[in-house]
Amino acid sequence: MTISPSQIPSTALAAQPTYYPGELVDYLAQPGDTLPSLAVHFNTTETEIRAANPNIPQDATTLPPGMPMKIPIYYLPIWGTSYQIVPDNIFINGPLSVKFKTSEFVALHPGWIKDYLAYAGGLTRSGADIVDLVALNFSISPQMLLTLLEYQTHALTDPQPPETKYMLGYNDIEHEGLYLQLVWAANILNNGFYNWRSGHIKTFEHPDGKLERPDPWQNAATVAIQAYFLEKPESEYAFATGPDGLAKTFKDLFGNPWEVLEAHIPASLQQPLFLFPFHAGETWSLTGGPHSGWGTLEPYAAIDFAPPKNVGVCEPSDLWATALADGVIARSETGIVVLDLDGDGDERTGWNIIYLHIATDGRVGVGIQVNAGDSLGHPSCEGRGMTATGTHVHIARKYNGEWIPADGTLAFNLEGWVAHDGRKQYLGTLTRGSETITACMGCTNFASKVTAGQ
Repeated sequence: MTISPSQIPSTALAAQPTYYPGELVDYLAQPGDTLPSLAVHFNTTETEIRAANPNIPQDATTLPPGMPMKIPIYYLPIWGTSYQIVPDNIFINGPLSVKFKTSEFVALHPGWIKDYLAYAGGLTRSGADIVDLVALNFSISPQMLLTLLEYQTHALTDPQPPETKYMLGYNDIEHEGLYLQLVWAANILNNGFYNWRSGHIKTFEHPDGKLERPDPWQNAATVAIQAYFLEKPESEYAFATGPDGLAKTFKDLFGNPWEVLEAHIPASLQQPLFLFPFHAGETWSLTGGPHSGWGTLEPYAAIDFAPPKNVGVCEPSDLWATALADGVIARSETGIVVLDLDGDGDERTGWNIIYLHIATDGRVGVGIQVNAGDSLGHPSCEGRGMTATGTHVHIARKYNGEWIPADGTLAFNLEGWVAHDGRKQYLGTLTRGSETITACMGCTNFASKVTAGQ
């Protein structure tokens, strides 16, 4: 979609005032908020936030949605807009998408995506099925992806398909066609969402060198969309992220998203007790510290383990990847097993564990009830579109469709071993008390080995 410089949001956006250092400002906790991320957003400290809000429990993880707070703010210049585009609960592929049928919705519209066919993920798929595939893998709602496609390409309203293979504007030969353009877009969107959620984003830099700090009151979905349109000229960026841009397109297609106040992340979310993803008594190597759960960027939701004798080489293993907890198998396909802990068989609700690189031979089937420690399949290098340099298993967590970073307030905890980020993706550690296991990327050494059940 091309925006002329004269096209600006018709609704005036109020600018934030300048605050004196440490001034207490009002804030309503949003789903998924944590004290570390709020401290970064408001340029303050957890200690100061706690002092102003003594009712917050010492063991708080995620804050109660809607809880009134006073936050000491330390003003920084060049804040961006306070306008929120869509809520987080419709950005992620969570409970609000369970009843949504992408193919039925697409069939009701005359746009080009209705008749689109292309090879993606090992199969020839329709446009709707491609949207669902990307939504499932990246855990971004199909409603959000369809809104993006309509806003940029009129995919639902214009029967004439785009003349370019780079319909979302990413002109890279390795990303031709709808599927790979959506993969690129989902990667960028998730990176923005989870960087804000974790408190890693402080400043955007626009193509002209202009700096912008996301407004401290912003929600993760809005920051994700801002990050996605960041490379556009200033007028296009302002329009897309204002009330007449993507927000209007979403409302025109699906209604007002702010009318559904369901909080997908509750207060004080806790991870269930998890075992290691291999049998008790076995010693495997931590070959990947926190890294992307799916894709190449944030969220760093996953960690990797490799069985002995297979580290750094792609060859069959007779050892088993196992269930971290009791549950039912929600998905089982090439290279992938999803373990659903709430038992409804839908990975968009409750706690789910994503296993990647599970071999086809011996892989557990969909609908099978398993107990913690049960065998799910053999570790391997299998998986369409997945990169593996050696036989291993990749595990990541989602709750109600939202990826849970491996480090942070809800860090991955396996039998008391807690994950921590390294200097970059795939580095990092597991710690338990005074003990530390250090990831060895694609290799094994004494420091990377850990034994289950001890």
